[in-house]
Amino acid sequence: MSSTTTPRRVGYIGLGNLGFHLAHSLLKAGHQVTVTDLDRTLAEPLLAAGAQWADTAKGVAEASDVVFTCLPSPQVIDRVVTGADGILAGLATGGTWIDNSTNDQSETVRLAALCAERGVHMLESPVTGGVHKAAAGEITVLVGGDPVVYEVHADLLATIGSPVLYMGPLGSAAVIKVITNMLAFIHLVAAGEALMLAKRGGLDLAKSFEAILNSSGNSFVHETESQVILNGSYNIGFTMDLAVKDLGFALGFGRDFGVPLDLAGQTMQTFIRARSQYGGDAWSSQVVKLLEDALGTDLRAPGFPEVLQ
Repeated sequence: MSSTTTPRRVGYIGLGNLGFHLAHSLLKAGHQVTVTDLDRTLAEPLLAAGAQWADTAKGVAEASDVVFTCLPSPQVIDRVVTGADGILAGLATGGTWIDNSTNDQSETVRLAALCAERGVHMLESPVTGGVHKAAAGEITVLVGGDPVVYEVHADLLATIGSPVLYMGPLGSAAVIKVITNMLAFIHLVAAGEALMLAKRGGLDLAKSFEAILNSSGNSFVHETESQVILNGSYNIGFTMDLAVKDLGFALGFGRDFGVPLDLAGQTMQTFIRARSQYGGDAWSSQVVKLLEDALGTDLRAPGFPEVLQ
């Protein structure tokens, strides 16, 4: 294999909140992109911009040398990769599958072994930073896998985000991605409590947002998610179901590695309550609504966006 910056035949499967933007970045970079999703309407803007459609994951793989996926759960990833109409049924020997999903580490290793049996390369490449970062091509890309395979595909990975951080052998990216998400969810619950303290303390919430932003208590989550909380849309492009899934991965690593995760465990229970109250498709930042509802007040301030740009 040798690295190249020339246009490649690239597939993308899973055009949800993140996957759509990652596929769009590949298309804007001049690659020949073939896409599929359970909902074809999600692909229409990509097709209008020059992407091709395939009815199945197998069809995407047959039209591609490199196939990306961004999918919601280990079960769906397994089906898309190993099913009769899946990636491995269509990707030629020497092809590569790159997974942008947040998957279970053991599943990633298992699927990589199945790929190797078929002569297919595999990289795990979860992304972190939020949908608005993906739309701007600035989302952080975390990579695990064979370093030679990584080097061959470094240019493609740089197309979908920045920085691109090679973490080590296969499974490494799965661990660090879960760690970053665990921290984000803990910070989110904490941000809600902080804003509510400000509200009940009689402070102006917009001024409080700025004060926290410019303090030692600031975080990336406050900079981003606090804005859509203060707007009232809660629209961060990430669902309760996904948050509970990722916190479950974190707690599993805690058991496996012998690390007590007190804050993560408590945060998991908070998200389970929020999912029960508002539904699995509710935005994850709506977890702070539990506190709003409990105290009979909201966290609203003028001038904040409905969706981050």
